Amino acid sequence: MNLNPFWSMSTNTSRKQQRADSEEQSGQGEQRASPARPPFGKKQLPAIPKNAAPITKPAPMAASAQSANGTHASYGPFYLEYSLLAEFTLVIKQKLPGIYVQPSYKSALMWFGVIFIRHGLYQDGVFKFTVYIPDNYPDGECPRVVFDIPVFNPLVDPVSGELDVRRAFTKWRRNHNHIWQVLMYARTVFYKINVMEPLNPEAAVLYEKDVQLFKSKVVDSVKLCNSHLFDQPKIDDPYAISFSPWNPAVHDEAKERMFTHKRRPEDHHKGVPVSGLSWVKPGSTQPFSKEDNPPQS
Repeated sequence: MNLNPFWSMSTNTSRKQQRADSEEQSGQGEQRASPARPPFGKKQLPAIPKNAAPITKPAPMAASAQSANGTHASYGPFYLEYSLLAEFTLVIKQKLPGIYVQPSYKSALMWFGVIFIRHGLYQDGVFKFTVYIPDNYPDGECPRVVFDIPVFNPLVDPVSGELDVRRAFTKWRRNHNHIWQVLMYARTVFYKINVMEPLNPEAAVLYEKDVQLFKSKVVDSVKLCNSHLFDQPKIDDPYAISFSPWNPAVHDEAKERMFTHKRRPEDHHKGVPVSGLSWVKPGSTQPFSKEDNPPQS
């Protein structure tokens, strides 16, 4: 009997589909009917207590980047204290000429300082100032320098006494800029006059057009600052820098100790001829050698 080839092909296809469906159903039935495997050899997690509190994820860094006191949370107060201690150590090692600073007793973010000018237009000037350090140091803005009495200078605000520090440190770079550089800049402005974009326009104009009048006002400013040298500090702090008039009963002894030359123990041997064995015998590589037959005297 001749069959339609299309009908024959479709019939075979339907039979194969039915066979596959029956195998799938039988496989699922066997899977459901298969017994549970014994738990031997497997680690079992302990049961969860009924009153267990759910575990919450930590807050993202962006949400806690700023703490309550303004210190960056990634550093914390301990890192800030360490950074300021390292900065003060650098100031001591640099031995800045004519500059003395002392951190505040109440806050490490505030330093008291004084600059002694020994020559130039501001000669004999003694200028007390305060350094204000940002609470997110060293990732914030540059520290501020404010003089107790405004000095007549193009870069010093005549009202607030603040020095234009951002002129030299437009962007404070961590591990590159340091506070000792700010202090040196505060000293430099009294030796090199800069009149570009001044905070005190009067001082800048006089320096360019009438130097003699500028010098006269500088002398008056130095005298004014020195006349208030013995005033009590504006900030009530036991570490604030203060001066007192000369008292021979107190200062003579200190002066004598400062000017008395005390040689250190290692200095006693300097300049004294030393005799002994040579390091290396001529013509050999043997250290601490000597002649077998020393010359007779």
